[in-house]
Amino acid sequence: MLFNSISFIIYFPIVVFIYFVIPKKARYIWLLLASYFFYMCWNAKYAALLLYSTAVTYISGLLIDRCDRKEGLEKRKKVFVALSFIMNLSILFLFKYFNFVVGNINVILAECNLEIIMPGFDLLLPVGISFYIFQALSYTMDVYRKEIYVERNFLKYALFVSFFPQLVAGPIERSKNLLKQIGTYNVFSYDNFRRGLLIMLWGYFQKIVIADRIALLVDTVYNNVGSYEGSYYLLASVLFAIQIYCDFSGYSLIAAGAAKVMGFELMENFNCPYYAKSVAEFWRRWHISLTSWFRDYLYIPLGGNRKGTVRKYLNILLVFLVSGLWHGAQWTYVIWGGLNGLFQVLGSILMPLRKKAGELLGLREESFGHKFFKACVTFVLVDFAWIFFRAASIRDALHIIKSIFTMHNPWIFFDNSLYSLGLSQKQFHVMVFSVVILAAADWLKYKKVNVLDRLLEQDIWFRWPAYIIGILFVLVFGVWGNAYDAQAFVYFQF
Repeated sequence: MLFNSISFIIYFPIVVFIYFVIPKKARYIWLLLASYFFYMCWNAKYAALLLYSTAVTYISGLLIDRCDRKEGLEKRKKVFVALSFIMNLSILFLFKYFNFVVGNINVILAECNLEIIMPGFDLLLPVGISFYIFQALSYTMDVYRKEIYVERNFLKYALFVSFFPQLVAGPIERSKNLLKQIGTYNVFSYDNFRRGLLIMLWGYFQKIVIADRIALLVDTVYNNVGSYEGSYYLLASVLFAIQIYCDFSGYSLIAAGAAKVMGFELMENFNCPYYAKSVAEFWRRWHISLTSWFRDYLYIPLGGNRKGTVRKYLNILLVFLVSGLWHGAQWTYVIWGGLNGLFQVLGSILMPLRKKAGELLGLREESFGHKFFKACVTFVLVDFAWIFFRAASIRDALHIIKSIFTMHNPWIFFDNSLYSLGLSQKQFHVMVFSVVILAAADWLKYKKVNVLDRLLEQDIWFRWPAYIIGILFVLVFGVWGNAYDAQAFVYFQF
């Protein structure tokens, strides 16, 4: 069930209404049933995997807690943590990475002129498996580190893992935040209700008006590599950076808004990432739940920056290579992750040189021009890496990059050629106008201006026309697809 579907528009009000009218003690059970129904709308049999991951991490939490109650069982605790990770990551490997590994082994065997060809499995990737497994494993680690209490109510813990707003594409919630909220009894709040709906509306704007519209152009170019050249690829690559931001941020906002309506607070997942002035800062603002997960459960355990500069750089590279692999079982994703890690390492190595050059040139780091330049360079680096993320293969990515740097056809921006890329002139102008709105809203947020609070402070004669205009804009200019066949969110494939 997609957020941008008629099914969800019917499903969500029913879930919320029943949630607030039934007895408080039964509400978490209702949300658990609603969450499993939500997940089973994709593929009912894969709900067994969700239940499996839930049961394994729940039991591991109980066993770790039992060890904490007795002395001298530290090694046994580590065994239970290891088993929890192995049992969870094994199903992730089977469904997501097995065929990738087999395919690469086959390539090696073929290069060695060996006839042994290992067969692969034709398995459909369960939607959201990477997200809910990482969320469940964070509970295991938090219990081991004594950062969260052990949840003994299996149904409440199951709801933490399967909470439908953020189940299939995040944010990857922590037990210290969401699990504690599940144990509370929320009451209906009009303020939460309207704030939640407005957050959802902004998410729908990003997804349906911007991301799905841009996708028509990006898909036209990237799905036909070899048919275009130069500036066509440059435009599509820049727009893809906006598309994937609006697609994923839009999902996170709809999830946060839906949770807010019911009184739950989800963590912020995006914070104006394209205004970042370095790649490191970009990753502190992009997919915050995943970045912080890798920081807390991989980077720091590897030693972080505590074991010398070289080890720090190796840890950064390893984390981002793993992050790339997390996104997909293709070498394009691994290269994408590696590039983002490499950019950060080079940025750190060159920082003294950059500062010295700035002093010699008399540059002021706090000036607008200097910040703007750094933000532009950061965007170029991040967008360069996005080419590998979006391309169907390494060969396609290299062809696109070569064409951008060698084929120069800037006239396409002035001779109406752009209107043959899946968007009419009118649709193209709507896209540009919407992106300007997005950039302005993110700029205000970047400058610490809370637009939602400012809107809600206005009188009713201003607020309600703004609500209506926003809703109509999404309905009229949203890209719904044929017969409301809404496009899936990009991150569903991860």
